[in-house]
Amino acid sequence: MRRVTVPATGQAALRSATAVLSFDPASFACARLAAELADEWVELVQAGRLRESAGRMYLTAMKDFLTHVGSTVAGAGSASLARGEPDLHHAVTEWIRILPSRHAPGSRTPGWHAGRVRALIARRAEHPDRPVAGHLNGWVAGVLGVRRGGSIELDEFSRADKQKLVRAAQAARRATEVRIRAGRALAATGADPEIGGWTQAGNVLWAITHNARSCSEIVSFLPDPAGMPSHQDSGLQGSRRDRRGVLRHLVGQLFLTNMDLHAYKILLMAATGRAPEEITGLTEDDIEFSPRGVTITFGKNRAHARMRQAFSSEPAAAGLLHPSGPRLDAAEIIRSLLELNRPLAEQMGTSPVPLFLRASLDGVSLSVGLPTRRKGQTFTDWLAINNVTVDGDADIRRLRKSTKVEKAIAFRGRISDIADDHSAQTFRGHYAHGTTLRVIAGDVVTAAQRHWLHKALAGPIVLDEQATQSLADPQAAAVLGLSPADVEALRAGQLDMGVTDCTDPFASPFGRPGQLCPVAPLRCLECRNAFVLPSNLPQLLLFADHLDKLALRLSPQHFHALWGQSRTNLIDVLKSRTPAEIAQARRQIAEDGITLHLPLASTVEFDA
Repeated sequence: MRRVTVPATGQAALRSATAVLSFDPASFACARLAAELADEWVELVQAGRLRESAGRMYLTAMKDFLTHVGSTVAGAGSASLARGEPDLHHAVTEWIRILPSRHAPGSRTPGWHAGRVRALIARRAEHPDRPVAGHLNGWVAGVLGVRRGGSIELDEFSRADKQKLVRAAQAARRATEVRIRAGRALAATGADPEIGGWTQAGNVLWAITHNARSCSEIVSFLPDPAGMPSHQDSGLQGSRRDRRGVLRHLVGQLFLTNMDLHAYKILLMAATGRAPEEITGLTEDDIEFSPRGVTITFGKNRAHARMRQAFSSEPAAAGLLHPSGPRLDAAEIIRSLLELNRPLAEQMGTSPVPLFLRASLDGVSLSVGLPTRRKGQTFTDWLAINNVTVDGDADIRRLRKSTKVEKAIAFRGRISDIADDHSAQTFRGHYAHGTTLRVIAGDVVTAAQRHWLHKALAGPIVLDEQATQSLADPQAAAVLGLSPADVEALRAGQLDMGVTDCTDPFASPFGRPGQLCPVAPLRCLECRNAFVLPSNLPQLLLFADHLDKLALRLSPQHFHALWGQSRTNLIDVLKSRTPAEIAQARRQIAEDGITLHLPLASTVEFDA
């Protein structure tokens, strides 16, 4: 028998911090092989500090493989990883072949089982004193042989469906809290049933609250509901057909039940945007209240990660007499859950107090646990009871996807912000589809359109001769964002950058604030600070000739990337000039020997 102590998870964690996992190799026909794998399993669990759920998954995979070996391999009793006969490589190959047929199409379980068994064999192969015979080393070093499988991703709830869920959950929560507070108030007025009698609901509630007797004892003292007269306490009658039904009803008057927790799960998921398994695993040790809200430490068991996140509790706006509805305040919801669950946790000796703790009857004994998917108590059943209909699958995980869609819209498709509570790889695999993908794609297209539209519109201001003369009017100059000093500097040529004039060379969009423009005059035709005056026409013509030469030397793609926007803007500027103005500028270039004013670096060729 092999035993190993591991940190408890799930329901077991409510009873003890640790759990003992056991495995008996003698229960298999291939006991020798089972013992070898069991030894590796014990060491792996201890070295990796695996939790209870992970340790059990290895056990499940081992048992599946050992059962196959015991039923299909001749001489299974002598099978060993260290011996070539019987051939375990053939047994592994056949197990891998038939493994997917025992599970649903696309299931991940076959890949998980094969991967865990291979991990145990690989661990043995790495030990110098534990030989692995045959061709198993090839399987360890090669491909797994089983497809990893996949899952069908869920789409989000529509906005209307999400609002219906939240409203129904808020109504169910109010009803639950009214019921439990009334039950506890009634219990406070009760007395010991040994004195006050067992026919009064308040007395029975008092006994349950004070743990005066166990529920298995209480049920034997309860009167038979069928034989009670109609004037007796209604808390012990109604639709309860037997004593156990009465006891279950009374327990529900004091503590949260499995169905009650659905509403709180919906509200807390909507308030935090976290996955259901992160919500239901919270305890009071994961909660830190502050004057402005609450900080929660979420645990992701599959990723072995913990993450802290703060949620604010902003007060309602002053003077708002009729708010649209209750706020989704994570701190207030958690305080309510702790208040409701603390008496039950203290009575059952559960510490720290879980947020999602349910009371139930195990036979006729009071028991506690985390939310379960028992028949008749699922999320689908909760929807039916509360008359809520939704489009698509009734799966609470869709609330998590709804949050992702909302974040994709709020952050304009930035994956680093949308996937702030897990990796980008997880986001691409689980959330980047459907509406989320369409939102991201739309934002990418919009950003690209905005980028090129900005480049097309953020060009120079072109003035003809008449417009230049109108700058003498302060109002006309002000429309263009020019002060009288700027107008005088333009006329005096003090702002001439070579190809165009510039209103502020020290506020360039291509440089740091206060830095002299680092790209003038090469990018002046793409700059919002540039003014094109009639006096700039000779330099513009020379610059056009320069670009024509570059177009012959560079590939079309390279030229377009570097100079496409400048050339487009330049062509539009030259079209605004008359043929007579262009001819006059050409004569001026020839007679005065004007040359293009470019920085020295622009005339040097570099080898990439």
